[in-house]
Amino acid sequence: MKRIALITCLMVFLLANSLTVRAQEQSTLDKVFPVRGLFVDAPNRARVDAFCKFIDEELGPNHINTLILAVNYNYRFASRPEMANANAIGKEEVAKIVEMCKKHGINVFPLINLLGHQSWSASTGKLLSVYPEFTETPNIKAQKVEWPNPDGYYCLSYCPLHPDVHDVVFPLIDEVLNDFGAKDFHAGMDEVFYIGHESCPRCAGKDRAKLFSDEMQKIRDHLAKSDARLWIWGDRLIDGKQTGVGEWEGSTNDTAAAVETIPRDIVICDWHYNRAETTAALFAGRELDVVSCFWNRPQVAADTLDAVQLFRKVSSRKMTSHYRGVMQTVWSGNDRLLRDYYNPELDENGGTEAASFKRMLKMLNAIVEE
Repeated sequence: MKRIALITCLMVFLLANSLTVRAQEQSTLDKVFPVRGLFVDAPNRARVDAFCKFIDEELGPNHINTLILAVNYNYRFASRPEMANANAIGKEEVAKIVEMCKKHGINVFPLINLLGHQSWSASTGKLLSVYPEFTETPNIKAQKVEWPNPDGYYCLSYCPLHPDVHDVVFPLIDEVLNDFGAKDFHAGMDEVFYIGHESCPRCAGKDRAKLFSDEMQKIRDHLAKSDARLWIWGDRLIDGKQTGVGEWEGSTNDTAAAVETIPRDIVICDWHYNRAETTAALFAGRELDVVSCFWNRPQVAADTLDAVQLFRKVSSRKMTSHYRGVMQTVWSGNDRLLRDYYNPELDENGGTEAASFKRMLKMLNAIVEE
C-alpha cells in the first residue's frame, strides 16, 4: 500500500510540475504573441481524424492557440436545408475537432465568406447558385478570364442591400457558431471588388465605404446577440494607393475610408504575403485589434513575427494592447498542408505554406526556450 501511495504521489507531482511548466510557457508567449494562429480550410469528412491527430501532435505542443477553419457554404446545414452539402462536414465532425482543440486550450472557430468571394473563376458559389437574385452584378456572371479584364471580374459579391440576403446567411452563421461552441466568427470580406456596382439596382451610385461599413455593422450586431466577436481580413480597409500595397492587399475601389466608421471591437486580420508590411499600425492606431498574417514565404513569416515583437516592445501601452499576434494562412487546402508538413524532404526555406508554418513554430518554441 505504501508503494502504491508513493507512486500515486509521484504521478501527481509530475503532472502538477508539467502543468506548471506549460502555464509558464503559455504566459511567456502570451506576453509576446497573445494570438498564435492558423487559418486553413476545414478538413473533408474522411480526413477529420487525421486533422485531429495533427492538432494533438503538432498544433497543441507547438503553442498554437487559435484555429480558424474555413467552412464557407461547404457544410451539412440543418437551418437552411437548401444550402446543405450532404458530402461535407457537419455537427458530428466539428464536435471531434472542438474536443481536440479544447484539450490543448485552442480557440477554434469558423469562417464563412460574406459579401465577397461568392464565386471562383467560372464556378459560382452555393449562395448565388441557390439565390442568384442576391448578386451585386446581375449583368456579370462567373467566368474564366485573365486579370485584369473589361468586367473587372475576380469574384462575385452578394448585394448587401438585398432585403432577403441576411435572412439566409445569418441562420447559417448561427448554426456553425452553435456547432463550434464559438464566441468568435470570421466573415472573410476580403478582395471585394464588386460593391456599389453600377448594374446593381440597389447599390449603384452609393458610397462604397459606407456600404462596406454598414454591412460589417450588420454582421457585427447580429453576432453580438450571441455574445460573439467578428473577425475580418483587413485589405479593404487599407488605402492601396496611399500605402503602396496595391489593389489586392489594399483597396483601390474607395472602401478604405470605412476604417474610420467600423465598430472598434472587430478583429482585423492584416495579411501581407510579399513583405512584412507595417500596416498593422494603421489599425492599432485606430484602437482596432489586429493580427498580422503571412502565407508561403518563410522569411516573410519570420519578418512578421519580428515586426510584431518590435511593435509591442516600442509602442505605447495603449497601442501595444492592440497588436494581438500572428497567423499563418493556408490557401492550398487542408490535405496539402498536412502532406507537406509531414514530408521529410520538405525544404523549410522553400515557398510553401508548410515551410512558412514551420518557421513560425520554430520561432515560437525559441521564445519558450529562452
